[in-house]
Amino acid sequence: MESGRLEIIPTPIGNLGDITNRAIEVLSSCDLILAEDTRTTRNLLRHLGVDKPLKSFHLHNEHKAVGSIVDSLTSGLHYALCSDAGTPGISDPGFLLVRACIEAGIEVSCLPGATAFVPALVLSGLPCDRFIFEGFLPHKKGRQKRLQAMILEKRTTVLYESPHRILKLLHELVNYECSSRKIAVCRELSKLHEEVIRGTVSDALEHFSRKSPKGEFVVVIEGAD
Repeated sequence: MESGRLEIIPTPIGNLGDITNRAIEVLSSCDLILAEDTRTTRNLLRHLGVDKPLKSFHLHNEHKAVGSIVDSLTSGLHYALCSDAGTPGISDPGFLLVRACIEAGIEVSCLPGATAFVPALVLSGLPCDRFIFEGFLPHKKGRQKRLQAMILEKRTTVLYESPHRILKLLHELVNYECSSRKIAVCRELSKLHEEVIRGTVSDALEHFSRKSPKGEFVVVIEGAD
């Protein structure tokens, strides 16, 4: 029996017009869609006019779910994997399943498409020929160690942050004597209220101290001298 395949589908980070024709074709033709949040993906499918069965696949169940999914794919089924927004595996569930499928000899492909850190990096105006991506910093354990390494990094650094912790991050950077370091704080990329604040860390801290942080953030930080 021919083995099935898994296709990784980037979904829009905000503007639904960013979905690709190829992504729609895969979502329409697959046997089942693995979704980080079935409610979010169902809304997207409704917008696209696609009706396919959904199965939940998120950070809290991926370890348990991987085995049965690989078994289904081995039997010849064709699955698509979506996160809530952007490309699965980039600060979202997906890595464990991709690795397990590769080890099992199952065909895996990943469509090019939406992800938040690339437009943020380009919009920052900071050097983007060499950069590092940190994803989300730890909330507590290991956070200070990662920050200390990050501020010594000579390449441009890109990371994700929530609205609840963006001020904490900016205060931490000031405490590490990075107040004059150039930074771009990008908010709600591709959405109606997209905003990019460029300047120094102190400038960004002042801005978001006055204006309540809302939405999802991508932070781009200048490398060390």
